[in-house]
Amino acid sequence: MTPAESVAVVLWLGTMIYAVFGGADFGAGLWDLLTGNDRRGKAQRELIDRAVGPVWEANHTWLIFDLVILWSAFPGAFAAITSTLYLPLALAAVGIVLRGSGFAFRKLSLRLTGRRAFGLTFAVSSVVTPFFLGTVLGGIASGRVPQAGGGDPIVSWLNPTSIVIGLLAVAAGAYIAAAFLTADARRSAPTVVDAFRQRTFGAGVVAGGIAIAGLLVLRVDAPRLFEGLTGPGLPFVAGSVVAGSVSLALCVVSDARWTRAFAVTAVAMIVLGWGVAQYPLLLPPDLTIAAAAAPDGTLQALTVITVAAVAVIGPSLALLFWLQQHRRLESHPEGQALSREPRRPPP
Repeated sequence: MTPAESVAVVLWLGTMIYAVFGGADFGAGLWDLLTGNDRRGKAQRELIDRAVGPVWEANHTWLIFDLVILWSAFPGAFAAITSTLYLPLALAAVGIVLRGSGFAFRKLSLRLTGRRAFGLTFAVSSVVTPFFLGTVLGGIASGRVPQAGGGDPIVSWLNPTSIVIGLLAVAAGAYIAAAFLTADARRSAPTVVDAFRQRTFGAGVVAGGIAIAGLLVLRVDAPRLFEGLTGPGLPFVAGSVVAGSVSLALCVVSDARWTRAFAVTAVAMIVLGWGVAQYPLLLPPDLTIAAAAAPDGTLQALTVITVAAVAVIGPSLALLFWLQQHRRLESHPEGQALSREPRRPPP
């Protein structure tokens, strides 16, 4: 494997991890939107807050990581992507900012109307952001980003492939989030376990249906990618189908832990299958990984930095998730009171 291919593998692995953990983060916001009114959805929203609160910022580490790898290792491809797909990228960036602001400020708002407004901002941004990120991937995968950059700023991301992948990103995030929340509910909120188990099943069916429809769309709109997914990428596509089917079956028998594991596998396999199907191209239809790569010195430095980052940041993120899973990061009682009860002015 050449240095350029090694870095490309790292880039795809970062994309896969972000699709899983960032997708689950966004999916939790979708379920927050669909929980109902304040009284009916209180227990579910509290679970979502506990699950998302400690880790939502950490999940975006992988997006930043991928952007740094892309512009450092493959600067020409980065320039082509950003000069063509700047609209959905900008909209996704705004969505990430609004989502974080809504999530943070709804806990601190003293008025019910403020909490509702910030909560709606958090939830809606959690839906539109993965959609726009998905349209970016669709524009790249379908070959609508010219190697020289400056492609059509509208058609490049508003096309059948991009729309299907955007919808799949939203549905897959909802699917993984529901699986994670089901497992979390078993430990801390047993009254909502069945609600999230049913949502896991429903979201899994929807995501699977969009994926199947997406293959039909790709056959017409992006035939080269379709050939790759039904050729070299077929084992990964099949693995995703099997893992997704097993997770849905486990929803019926109510095994939350293994449902989560198979749901993660199903989504990860799709991203890996895309990478294998597109190889050796980094930017279809013409730009290969080797042609887009920076000089070997840069690639070697990035490899060293990546190894160091994994050694330092990996254990830290693992500890963060372990503490969150074992409820060692609960908010201080005074902070909880601040988010729920209005503060009265002194006499």
